[in-house]
Amino acid sequence: MAVNKIFPDAKTALAGVLRDGMTIMSGGFGLCGIPDALIGAIRDSGVKDLTIISNNAGVDDAGLGLLLQTRQVRKMISSYVGENATFAKQYLAGELEIEFNPQGTLAERIRAGGAGIPAFFTATGVGTQIAEGKVQQEFDGRMYVQERGLRADLAIIHAWRADPEGNLVYRKTARNFNPMMATAGELTVVQVEEMVESGSFDPDHIITPGIFVDRIVKLDSIEKRIEQRTVRKRS
Repeated sequence: MAVNKIFPDAKTALAGVLRDGMTIMSGGFGLCGIPDALIGAIRDSGVKDLTIISNNAGVDDAGLGLLLQTRQVRKMISSYVGENATFAKQYLAGELEIEFNPQGTLAERIRAGGAGIPAFFTATGVGTQIAEGKVQQEFDGRMYVQERGLRADLAIIHAWRADPEGNLVYRKTARNFNPMMATAGELTVVQVEEMVESGSFDPDHIITPGIFVDRIVKLDSIEKRIEQRTVRKRS
């Protein structure tokens, strides 16, 4: 019997999933490709003491910044968080724990977690605070630091198109972090811009196979905000 993966809205898709103290991966890059509807549903649920794994923390009034405003986040495992003043204020006040990662290291930690690899060695971070307290080993005359793979109780991601089986296609920058997070969550929920019929995708064009996707929410509309608008001055 076919499994119905399609849910009518973000709140319903996350029903029975959310709990205090859980670890959540959230895809996207800046404000591009972020699962904003799912983030909003998490905020509305009121769950707290969350550990969030995400490249960045959104901005003060959008993305993961919404969860920081309501103080639902206990810890963030991130790379770049410089656009969020609320994040900085809470961190400097000792109210928010942060585990900083070089961006490529964070991506590989997530990919490794999805691939069942518990740890790996990288030269990035050797000789810096990143390496403090971690296992280090020399290979071929060069020092490397051990990094652990990452998994999460829940992965929330954004895709451009999906079919009913959960096969996904992403669009341009929105592909960042979403595909690897889909593989590293115990449960993966995706919000999508468009639904297509089964068999519509060329198999070679599928980026995330449906086996990794548990629940799908079709968005009625989406606001695509620009994090930093830079334009040339008119002459």
